[in-house]
Amino acid sequence: MPEFLDLHGRTNKVLRALTEAGLQRHGLHLGQDHLLAALWERDGRAPGEIAAAVNVSTPGVVKMAGRMIQAGLVTRQPDDRDHRLVRLWLTDEGRALQEPIEAERQSIENKVTENLAPAEREQLLRALAKVYDSANALSRPA
Repeated sequence: MPEFLDLHGRTNKVLRALTEAGLQRHGLHLGQDHLLAALWERDGRAPGEIAAAVNVSTPGVVKMAGRMIQAGLVTRQPDDRDHRLVRLWLTDEGRALQEPIEAERQSIENKVTENLAPAEREQLLRALAKVYDSANALSRPA
């Protein structure tokens, strides 16, 4: 197996598990933090806008939002101008999660990169951004 793909796959698996465990401490599942972050950045987004912002499908956002509505973290309301469109809004409970979730994610990131020198960390981030850009370009239909 190619070395990079193997190491990246194993790393991704363990990072996802660590992140899932951290989010569960706050009653969230993996991915819900990204939906919340999109709303923390700009509340009242449509599911399609959130999907584009976090690079997932609109049906995936709609399904996740349904669970988060049941959990009392977001509400769904019709758009003021186009009633065919719905928008997602944070509840007070969803807004209150911003600080603890951001702190949890930062703590995980700090712990998994603590053995890197600052220059190594910056180099890793730059290299991963380049890999992401290349993979993203390859994933688009020609």
